[in-house]
Amino acid sequence: MIRDTLVAARNAAPASAAATATGATIGGAQQRPWLDPAAQPYVRIEGVTKRFGPATAVDDVSLSIYRGEFFALLGPSGCGKTTLLRMLAGFETPDEGRILIDGADMAAVPPYERPVNMMFQSYALFPHMTVEGNVAYGLKQEGLPRAEIRDRVAATLDLVEMGTFAGRKPHQLSGGQRQRVALARALVKQPKLLLLDEPLAALDRKLRERTQFELVRIQERVGITFVVVTHDQEEAMTMASRLAVMEKGRVRQLGTPAEVYETPSSRFVADFIGSVNLFVGRVAAAQPGAGGGELVEVAVPDLGDTRVAVVADKGVALGAEVAVAVRPEKIALAPAGGGTAGQGGLNRLAGTVSEIGYLGQISIVHVELPNGTVLRASVANAHRISEPPFARGDAVVLSFAPESAVLLTE
Repeated sequence: MIRDTLVAARNAAPASAAATATGATIGGAQQRPWLDPAAQPYVRIEGVTKRFGPATAVDDVSLSIYRGEFFALLGPSGCGKTTLLRMLAGFETPDEGRILIDGADMAAVPPYERPVNMMFQSYALFPHMTVEGNVAYGLKQEGLPRAEIRDRVAATLDLVEMGTFAGRKPHQLSGGQRQRVALARALVKQPKLLLLDEPLAALDRKLRERTQFELVRIQERVGITFVVVTHDQEEAMTMASRLAVMEKGRVRQLGTPAEVYETPSSRFVADFIGSVNLFVGRVAAAQPGAGGGELVEVAVPDLGDTRVAVVADKGVALGAEVAVAVRPEKIALAPAGGGTAGQGGLNRLAGTVSEIGYLGQISIVHVELPNGTVLRASVANAHRISEPPFARGDAVVLSFAPESAVLLTE
């Protein structure tokens, strides 16, 4: 039956690039089980805390991960994401809380008896074994019949497109090929849960980008729940159906990639995920917005008498200290004397281009305001150009709609 599953997965049609790019495909279909009150989580992490001496690595974390999800734990070094992954694998024991997989409490279950497999950052391949031998090793340890081992290994290597390299040794493979072998070795035992610790860190940028989509394709085919640890925001947003952003052992925000990017819950999340401009000030005025919500005006000391307008979902007290986050791509840039003013003349700032970074598909433009504040705007290069659309020293006007900004109270 396991062999049939692998063969069927090998022959299944790959998911469309559009579906993969959204990070919302689970088990080959567009689903969001976390929105269904009746759906049962496949992995439950309940109030888990882990300490190492006086340091708290994981602090009262609770998460629900659903069957077939590609879930990402994202955060800077030292945030606790790898410790949490190791507790799922059974290599570390929680000091408080509990972990359940498929309804079973893992407290007394050793690593080798858990329905889990882990793909390590180093890949940890046996250098003296062939590709086939590496993938077969775990099955041989279980004492499975030779014919079954041969069939399962062949089907799994085909799944990761490494069947023609079965006789090679690890030193004869590229970094990307070794990564595929490590993945095959993890998949061949058909775990209920696959844990991946920085799986693409050793790959160069182009190969890493391509492999991200390949991992999602493979995960959709086999239907196994993946939990990946990474510090790479782009990697997490490309692959994950949902992600948990961690800081200092705690989960700061949980949501889909689009939710976390477009509506960050705090300055930390806004700044960690992608690039952002932050205006820090105090609420000076608020009134009902034309399309719902509240139109909040924030007095920003660094901008002098200029106020920044933002549409907020909920009311904020006058005088409260807040931050307004604006992504570079939400800012319109025009030569001085042009541009589109924000609502009521708000969100319109004049400055001078100080730096330009040409990245092919976009140009990153740094604009210095009269007070020395530097804002970042991105300009899409939709047409072939011989020179960037702006030059250093150009006087420009930047503007953004209140609906494009996010009000942050943390």
